Formats: sequence, structure tokens, C-alpha cells
Amino acid sequence: MQTNLGFVRVASAVPKMRVADCDYNVREIKKQINEAVNEGVEIICFPELTLTGYTCGDLFFSQQLQQNALKALEDICQFTRGKAIIVLVGAPLKVDNNLFNCAFVLTDGEIRGAVPKINLPNTGEFYEKRWFTSGRAVRNSQWEPRIPTIELNGQDVPFGIDLLFLTKDYCFGIEICEDLWSPLPPSTQLAIQGAELIFNLSSSNCVVGKHAFRYQMLAQQSSRVHCGYIYTSSGVGESTTDVVFSGSTYIAENGDVLEVGERFLRDSNLVITEIDVERLRTDRQRNTNFTKDQHGHYRRINVAPIESEAGYAEPIHRRFSTTPFLPTKNIEDAYCSDVMEIQKSGLARRWQHTGAETLVVGISGGLDSTLALLVAAETADLLGYDRKRVLGVTMPGFGTSNRTYDNAIRLMEELGISIHEIPIRESVTQHLKDIDHSLDNHDITYENAQARMRTLILMDMANKYNGLVVGTGDMSELALGWCTYSGDQMSMYGVNAGVPKTLVRYMVRYAAENMFGEEVRRILLDIVDTPVSPELLPTDENGNIAQITEDKVGPYELHDFFLYYFLRYGFTREKIDYMAQIAFEETYSPEIIRKWLDVFMRRFFMQQYKRSCMPDGPKVVGVGLSPRGDWRMPSDAAFM
Repeated sequence: MQTNLGFVRVASAVPKMRVADCDYNVREIKKQINEAVNEGVEIICFPELTLTGYTCGDLFFSQQLQQNALKALEDICQFTRGKAIIVLVGAPLKVDNNLFNCAFVLTDGEIRGAVPKINLPNTGEFYEKRWFTSGRAVRNSQWEPRIPTIELNGQDVPFGIDLLFLTKDYCFGIEICEDLWSPLPPSTQLAIQGAELIFNLSSSNCVVGKHAFRYQMLAQQSSRVHCGYIYTSSGVGESTTDVVFSGSTYIAENGDVLEVGERFLRDSNLVITEIDVERLRTDRQRNTNFTKDQHGHYRRINVAPIESEAGYAEPIHRRFSTTPFLPTKNIEDAYCSDVMEIQKSGLARRWQHTGAETLVVGISGGLDSTLALLVAAETADLLGYDRKRVLGVTMPGFGTSNRTYDNAIRLMEELGISIHEIPIRESVTQHLKDIDHSLDNHDITYENAQARMRTLILMDMANKYNGLVVGTGDMSELALGWCTYSGDQMSMYGVNAGVPKTLVRYMVRYAAENMFGEEVRRILLDIVDTPVSPELLPTDENGNIAQITEDKVGPYELHDFFLYYFLRYGFTREKIDYMAQIAFEETYSPEIIRKWLDVFMRRFFMQQYKRSCMPDGPKVVGVGLSPRGDWRMPSDAAFM
């Protein structure tokens, strides 16, 4: 695998097992280790007390079972020799006169560490304190371990609750089942001290509602400490005397549950995906509260598994959304409501603060101006103002198509705002003559003269009607610099400045289907289906759009993907390209993706000067381009 891209392939494994039958359990564990090796897994995590089963009860006091467990541990350990994998298994371990519920780290024929469980349940159906001693007992104080190492099968093995495990690419820590449910999970301190991955060897029974609660808890903990969290719980082979175990498996990353395994399977189960440690490091770097403190000393154990000979070229198990700015279906209503409320709230505050009588919005019949108009109309309703105080200004020019013009007029009529139509052909023609520019030369001067004329009209209309010019440009256009300096780049409040193009389209479609009646719905859906265009070049002979933005700068779905991972995580061009090829493998070839990624990077760096003086506008989607907030970049930074 391309480890420099930050992905670590992990597996959560539930073996078919028999209670107290260590030989049988070892055979099943070996099968899953082989399967994981074949899949290029770097770390595999098995359930709590894997080798014996969790439900042995007073059999844990049996010297024979304890010896069988140690023999099974040595068997698994030797099985890992020569294999490019780290294996985490659980077993009971007697140290002095205490029995501990331990997790063992095995790789290349060696036991690299043993971590005892700290928080032992002693209520309901679980009475672990009857058999086991808490891992806290192995410390003299919070600073020094009482038993730093133990002798196991001829090896001197680090032992304790203060262990962190280091590879050349990442650091991981271990907690066991109930540890996560405690008021202060050990994983919190492990993460603060450097663990990027947390593995939980668990044996949590199944009752109604527990699966959903555990899902939420894992997502929350992985988000709170910016970690990858791999959780594995015992399966249906455990004793069902009083409770049932379902074999729950989860793999989470920074608040997102990436994989959830099927439960109640009668055979062994293996769930595989990749954790992106670079993503975790980005959030930890930005969280200035995420620093090591002095709440305890932790030993760092080097774990150096042998390198895989074959490796794997890509994280084939993990997929990336092609639309990272858009909501998933289950949260669509709440997400879209938040977007609209943020835009409305920002505009309402600015409208009231300035004491303006009106809002002035340039209406083109395109997506951006449509969303801005919807926000303006909704803001008037929010404040209890007459919608006539919203002045919609349509300014047809050389490239205005019949379709966009008709949609602009009809939408303004249906929304009940004030309508102004001010054609710009004559004024732009005169201006081009004044600067001695041929009308037949359709270059950037020809295009920008129209954009600046429209802004001039909007600003003067605002003066005339004591108004506030509402900006319509979106975040994707700002990222690419696809806006005219002192033209559509300028306004008095940019309600769309924090909304990327893919989300603008989504919001307009959502509004059509959920907020308005049939006539407005029909208009909005036609606007959604209209090709994105600045309409600055003359229409064709039939009055249709002749200038398509995405033909010039590239697909906005690609640019928004690039923008998200560049802004949110600061990923390299190589990694963004790699992820885009996975996300868009059925849509764009690698060559097309690289072509538009080059365009994105070049334009992003060259056009910063337009963002450096952008108007105020609300942050909406977690990242932004405001030079006063999220993105403070010199306008002459070298192109990376």
C-alpha cells in the first residue's frame, strides 16, 4: 500500500468459537489471520478473551484452562512469524497471585505487549471482579508500573495499562470492553498521549437498543479524541445461559462509522476497511487543546511488523463520496434546513444592523441568483417585512438566453418581490466604444465589461432605494476565481459565499420539492436542469446558451471534491488525485481527473487576490474562504 498517503488497513474479526476449547478457537483464529494477510490487512483485532471465550465463568480459576490459554497464545504467536500483520488477541493471564483479562499484541513470532483490562463490570449478568483483577493494580502510582514486564514463553514482555505501540507509520493503543463505557475511557488519555488508532477487544452482550447506543458511543468517542476506533465483540459461540452475544463489529474514524459488520452470524466474520491517519493528524493539529499533558507516563513500544512483499495498491475496501458537501439521505431535512437558516440569519442580522430599506438582488435565472433570491425572500418573511422590499433586478445582455430570462421573470413574479428589468446591451456597447474595444472581439474585456456593468447598476440601485446588495456568487466560484473582480465578486453581503456549487444545486432542488407550490417547483426544477453559464457570450441563432462554464473550468462535482479535501484536511495533490480516482472511477478517467485537478490548483493559487477582499458572508459547511476567518492565504503564494 502507498503508506505515504496515510491509509492503514485494519480488520475487526469475530471467529467461530467454542467456550473453553482453546484448540478449536486457535484453528478458527488462524483461518481469519490468513484471510486478513491475503487482504493486505496491517492490524487485525479479535474479541475479548478470544482464546478461551468470555463466558467461562468459574472455569477461569482452572489451572488447566489458564495453561491451555498460554499454550494457545504461543501457538498464535508463532503462527504470525513471517507474516506482515499485527494480531490483537485476548486471553486470561495470571501474574503473581492475580488473574488479569488481557489483550496481547503479536507480530512476527513475538509478543510485543500485554494490556490488562482496567474497568471490570460487576453488575447485572457480569461479575468479572469475581475472577479478574483491574489493571490499575499493576501500578505503584500514576507514574511508575509495579510490574513493568512479565516473562511469557521465554520472552520478556512489556505489561501494563501505560503502553502505546508504535509502527513507522502510526501509533495505536488498546482498551477492553467496559473501559469504553467508563466515565473516563482509557482511550481518551491514550489518544492525548499519541495513539491515533484505538482497538477495543470486547465481549458485550446483546439486548434491545444496545447496538444503536454502542454505535453512537463509538462515533462520539472517535470524534472527541480524533482517532480511528476499531471495535470487536464476541459472537454467537459464547454461552447463552443467561445472555446472547451477537458478534458486533464497528470501525469508526473521527465521528464517522465506516463499517458495521453483520450480527448474529453462525460462522466467522471479518470486516475490513482503511483508517486515514493523515485526516486524524490534521484535526489534531488544528485542535490546540489536543496536547499531551502530565496525567501519566506512557511507555512507547516499537512494533515493527515485517514488510508485505505483495502489498496492495489502493484501499479497495473504502469508498469516498463524490459529493462530500452534500447530506446523506437520513439527515437531508435537518441539513438543508440548517443551510437555509444560517443564510437567512446572517442576512437578517446585516439587514437590520444597516437599517437598509431594501435588499437588491441581481437575478439571472441561474442557480446562484436563484438561491440568493430564495434566501432574501425567506429573510423578509423572517423579519415580518413585505416581500416587495426585496428588489429583483434582471439585466439581460448579449448572452442572456430565452430560457434563463423567462425563468428569472416568472420566479420573481411567483415570489411576489419587486421586479426591475434593466437591459445592459446599449450601455455596455457604449462603454466598449469609449475604451476603443471592438464589439466583435469577444475576449475577457467583452465579458467582464458586462459583469461590471451589472454590479454598477446593482450598487446604484441600492443607493437609490436605500438598499443592501446581496451577493450571489458561491464558494466554488470563489475557489476557482470564476468571478469578475469588482464585478460579481463584489456585494454588500454574500449569502452564498459559504455554499459550494454542488450544494447550491442541491438546495434549489430541495426547495423546489419541499418549500413551494407547483408553479414555483416547476420553475426551480428547470433552473436546476439549466447548464451553468455566466451568459456573457452571444447566444446562438435560436436564443440558447452558447457558453457553458463546466466546458471551460471543468465539472463542479470534481472541483468541490478537490476543494473539500484541500481546505478541510490540507491533503497533497497526490492524495486528492488518488481519492478522486476511487470516488469517480465510474465517471471520469484518471487522465481527466488529473487535468481538472491541475486546473483547480492553478486557479486556486492565482485567484487568491479576489478572495482577499471578498465581502462579508456566512460560513455554512464547516470550511470557508473568508480572509478574515477560515482561509488566510497570501495573494502571491507560490503555486504548489
